[in-house]
Amino acid sequence: MSNRIVTVFGGSGFLGRHLIQQLAQQGALIRVAVRRPEFAGFLRPMGGVGQVTLVQANVRNDASVAQAIEGANEVVNLTGILYERSRQRFGEIHSTAPGRIARAARAAKVSKLVHVSAIGANLAANSAYARSKAAGEVALLEAFPQATILRPSLMFGPEDDFFNKFGALARIAPGLPVFFDVRQKPKFRFEGLYMMPEIEAGTTRYQPVYVSDVAQAINRVLANPVDDCAGKVYELGGPKIYSYRELMQLVAHETQYKRLIVPVPFFVADILGFFAQLMPEPPFTVDQAKMLRADNVVEEGALTLADLGISASAAELVLPTYLHRFRKARTDSRPQTQS
Repeated sequence: MSNRIVTVFGGSGFLGRHLIQQLAQQGALIRVAVRRPEFAGFLRPMGGVGQVTLVQANVRNDASVAQAIEGANEVVNLTGILYERSRQRFGEIHSTAPGRIARAARAAKVSKLVHVSAIGANLAANSAYARSKAAGEVALLEAFPQATILRPSLMFGPEDDFFNKFGALARIAPGLPVFFDVRQKPKFRFEGLYMMPEIEAGTTRYQPVYVSDVAQAINRVLANPVDDCAGKVYELGGPKIYSYRELMQLVAHETQYKRLIVPVPFFVADILGFFAQLMPEPPFTVDQAKMLRADNVVEEGALTLADLGISASAAELVLPTYLHRFRKARTDSRPQTQS
């Protein structure tokens, strides 16, 4: 075990558990800075005795952040939220916290700082989530210009919040939704003597990336001996671009349910988001409905996984390993009895 200490903020989340496991395999001492350490105990067995340490840290507090970083060689920021609740606001978590972490890292003379943002981060975006992510990148680089920013597209893996959600929906619903803008002009096609309207729905594009590949990208940046990743932004996507409709078709295929693909106007998604966000743990929000309107793919000319020496994993190869649990139980494997 080395004397290398890596502080990981937000390490108990979806991406964090994959990163912690990889860092532990490399022999690093890992300090996982989380708001509720009592809920992150599952991370300890990922390393040897004493290799993974849980510390309480509040990214809204300067002293708390500085204490979590003190003595660390490298820092990774994975903190993020999908919806706002109570004191957990996009402005604090996505916009302000990265700057606070960067200032503490600079004061502690940390050698490397990696920040995970998101594809689509843009100060002019319609979504508050995307705007807050962009503001966080600005604050981060102002305080620590040598930081490396990674922007993943939609991440998938065994614990993801997208394919699992729609896999569960495919089990019980007669159809899977795809969204369209009612202002678009429908195309028409002929069926016999009749001319049928055709709506282009679910055309928003995504480039899903395997969560383990993103964790590996963080490790490649941290392990880079010449630090030629400093100050750079990488956009991380998988090997294939899909429309939203194609993602729903992929879910139906992997769960082996014959489901309708149902066109839904965006304004209906806004209404659903308004009411769903009132729930304690909302499955959908108005801000997420806004995000459905914007493509989420790697920009042309951007640095990618390939620039870090990583071959992106195909969704078709990984999804069957965990979406199979949503398939209908088979009865043809029951033992036969003789009459």
